[in-house]
Amino acid sequence: MKNTPGWKAIEQWLAAKELKPFTFQEEAWEHYLQGYSGLVNAPTGFGKTFSLFLGAVIRWINEEPEYRSKKHNGLQLLWVTPLRALAKDIGRAMEEALHELHIPWKVGIRSGDTTLAVREQQKKQMPEILIITPESIHILLSQKEYPLRFAGLHTVVVDEWHELLGSKRGVMVELALSRLRGLNKGLQTWGISATIGNLEEALDVLMGNTSQQTAIVRAIVHKAIDVQCILPDEIEKYPWAGHLGIKLLHKALPVIMESNTTLLFTNTRSQSEIWYQQILKACPELAGAIALHHGSIDAELRIWVEEALHTGTLKLVVCTSSLDLGVDFRPVDTVIQVGSPKGVARFLQRAGRSGHRPDAVSKIWFLPTHSLELVEAAALKDAMKANMIESRMPVILAYDVLLQYLMTLGVSDGFEPNEIWEEVKGTFCFRDLTTDEWQWIISFLTTGGEALQSYDEFHKLHKVGDRYHCVSKQQAMRHRLHIGTIVSDAMLKVRFLTGGYIGVIEEYFISRLTAGDSFSLGGQNLEFVMIKDMTVLVRKSKSKKSIVPSWGGGRMPLSSNLGKMLRRKFHEAMSGVAQEEEIQVLQPIFDLQQLLSHIPREDELLMEQIETQDGYHLFVYPFEGRLVHEVMATLLAWRISQQHPITFSIAMNDYGFELLSDQPIPVDDTNAQEYFSLENLTVDLQRSVNATEMARRKFRDIAVIAGLIFQGFPGKAKANRHLQSSASLLFNVFNDYDSNNILLRQAFNEAFFYQMEEARLRESMDRIYHNKIVITFPQRLTPFCFPIKVDSLREQLTSEKLEDRIKKMTLFTYE
Repeated sequence: MKNTPGWKAIEQWLAAKELKPFTFQEEAWEHYLQGYSGLVNAPTGFGKTFSLFLGAVIRWINEEPEYRSKKHNGLQLLWVTPLRALAKDIGRAMEEALHELHIPWKVGIRSGDTTLAVREQQKKQMPEILIITPESIHILLSQKEYPLRFAGLHTVVVDEWHELLGSKRGVMVELALSRLRGLNKGLQTWGISATIGNLEEALDVLMGNTSQQTAIVRAIVHKAIDVQCILPDEIEKYPWAGHLGIKLLHKALPVIMESNTTLLFTNTRSQSEIWYQQILKACPELAGAIALHHGSIDAELRIWVEEALHTGTLKLVVCTSSLDLGVDFRPVDTVIQVGSPKGVARFLQRAGRSGHRPDAVSKIWFLPTHSLELVEAAALKDAMKANMIESRMPVILAYDVLLQYLMTLGVSDGFEPNEIWEEVKGTFCFRDLTTDEWQWIISFLTTGGEALQSYDEFHKLHKVGDRYHCVSKQQAMRHRLHIGTIVSDAMLKVRFLTGGYIGVIEEYFISRLTAGDSFSLGGQNLEFVMIKDMTVLVRKSKSKKSIVPSWGGGRMPLSSNLGKMLRRKFHEAMSGVAQEEEIQVLQPIFDLQQLLSHIPREDELLMEQIETQDGYHLFVYPFEGRLVHEVMATLLAWRISQQHPITFSIAMNDYGFELLSDQPIPVDDTNAQEYFSLENLTVDLQRSVNATEMARRKFRDIAVIAGLIFQGFPGKAKANRHLQSSASLLFNVFNDYDSNNILLRQAFNEAFFYQMEEARLRESMDRIYHNKIVITFPQRLTPFCFPIKVDSLREQLTSEKLEDRIKKMTLFTYE
């Protein structure tokens, strides 16, 4: 392979730049040129893109002697990316390489931001390389005569596959690949992944049931990551989440000032708004050199920020996961992570945004938002050394995505059911799909099923000859408008009265405001004026105080890997063998915790029973993340109430949960173990948790994805409450009149597996059942339970400020 014209051309091009390929890149080129499909796994900043893009270029040069003059060759390489921000960066790198190699290929981008004129041009003449999002592939599949556009396609590369795996967007990719393989039997498929634990399974999901030879190419290279902690001068013995971050701003500023460019990551959009405002207040001289980047800021502003990062004109960008993935911002030399990222993979991903070159060190500073997060910092360091990267569990039997996909084929050229059945069965997601389920899905699309067959609008497909088609132009147009699986709360655009968009805000937040109220968005203080035509009209506010918007989906749960390392760190602290600075500075907290209660070892579960003026508290510390704790708390409360009539209120955080009652809680050494038994767990879960209500909430997203609910036309979207009421009505109808409806079954399955994390819950219950349970009876609140108590206060409506209530609690604990 190395003696071919293409390989030599690439070697000479790299040599002229005083570069040479990495071993893993050459390995990828060899496998690719031999016809293999597979997965490339390498750290951020080591040229994963070139490991596959240049393989396609070598192949082209080998096959086309006139490669320097041959134009308009049709689509050769389809490059799938999960983020629009990635597309521009990848396209720029490809165009630069093609220009220097004198290859007249065109690189196109297709996403929600692509203009109508560019889309029309792509229709007439496809570029040789098309960088595309999963949703946009399906939009291409929904167009008439789509097979012609893919006629010459020989390679599909799915970038950042670990980000798509485990989501319904990943299922969209699986289905699109199944169709493209049906059109091009020899299609080569490659994935690119940086950080993932289940690499072999990731390859299986990507390839489906294909007979192609596959390979996993691993980069045996070491990416140096320098992790530093910003330590508070004084450790609070009673930590509570959220407030400490800003208190450490004065320690973060020197790090920012000493760096060329810094990305400051927060876990939520509201947190990023707060940090942006506070940094500007502390350092007004940074005005013009600081920017804000998150998913609710207007696209034009986000693009400007990304360009400014490339050119190095920005000193600091405060951002969220919107800049998580492999965008190459070379001027960035420092990352600050505010608060725990709750997962090892996410921390590595964010660290990799700095020092985005093979020989550069990625510098990341961990800034805790409460004292105990320093234990998470130590746990993260150990997990990184042990390479404990989280796995991404693939989605199985997403019937809503399949319904949407079949409708997509129906609005284009139609489909022959037996042909598509074979393709769909060849995907990982639908390999267990039964013929009965397939027949139900076809019937549902053609008749609306048992419950909806009387309504013509649900007769979406009609059989014409041996193919199913959508014959209604209105239904076809509606479907094309809403292809995709990202279902969020209704978003309203925010615009100045004088013109100019700022970003988007969730409907439920704006509904709480009255005219004259001030809120912040995109780093600006804004005064709410009115809502007109689904647009929030605002003017600049002079108010010094403003409400920071809260967006849905803010709190990320602790990953199981990080939870395991966290339990180990507490064990080491208890045993006195911990050497890390982060653990040693927490010694005052550990001393107080041990004095008042106990620090659990790795094979122990701690329960604390405390009586206060609020009532009787039972605090439990599994260290399994808030989602597991929410369900576990509900389950324990139900099981206890079956033995003794008693009612509870529940609070939780990532470390543990609280059951609060107005009467003593009957848990002791004789019965505690049994409350964690796996016996009758599924039945008890269904009884303890309102499974029907959880499924009802999940069904809204399923109904939207499956096309049962029309979300409205652009600029005239339906209000969120209307969508919810429509979904609830359909849920009730199916529940009462169509009990075999598989979308109903899917809603219950998703409630159990995703919202309740049943598999992880079962595993942690089993661990606790076989471990030692330590029950203590502290006379006052302990450092471990204090943050949980504070979290429960946030949910209570009161005229008293949260800080004032916490001060009173702190005084009480010291009495």
